[in-house]
Amino acid sequence: MKKLFFLILFFSGFSLFAQDEQPLVPVDEETGKIRFREVVDETGTKNELFNRCIYWLNGFYKNPTRVTTIRDVNTGKIEGRHNIRLYYYTDDSVKTQAGTVDYVFVIELKDNKYRYTITDLKLRSTTRMPVERWLDKNEPAYDPRWDDYLQQIADFFHDWSESLKEKMKPEVKKSEDDW
Repeated sequence: MKKLFFLILFFSGFSLFAQDEQPLVPVDEETGKIRFREVVDETGTKNELFNRCIYWLNGFYKNPTRVTTIRDVNTGKIEGRHNIRLYYYTDDSVKTQAGTVDYVFVIELKDNKYRYTITDLKLRSTTRMPVERWLDKNEPAYDPRWDDYLQQIADFFHDWSESLKEKMKPEVKKSEDDW
């Protein structure tokens, strides 16, 4: 019985090593670029969804008119540019800014659904380095902190999308208390 247990444990360890390592962020297979994208079914006309999205933008960003480059109610398209600050901890456990990553987002609205796409992530520097470089662990300049930066990006866009989904839900109508 002990031998069987150890054999199962031994071979299960190999299967764990054989699994492909999943990237921390979604990568478009065609372009090889990082792309966050989701189509969300939500009740409402294109105009209602557009108004809810503007309401979300106004609450999420400090200066939403500067962030957005396109706000077209006729096509149901909202496009914008913004950035994320990345951090790391020094050996003394001091939180230090590592850099700023710019990104582009597009929100497309149709009756009863919308789609958001986040692309063009670039580290703000003199060369505007694409963040996809951080995915390559064989890169000569590889830094183990890159995985943490990618995780920070993934966490930010998870929160971003959850916030958007929450604000895109129709407002619950309260019935009047007729007593």
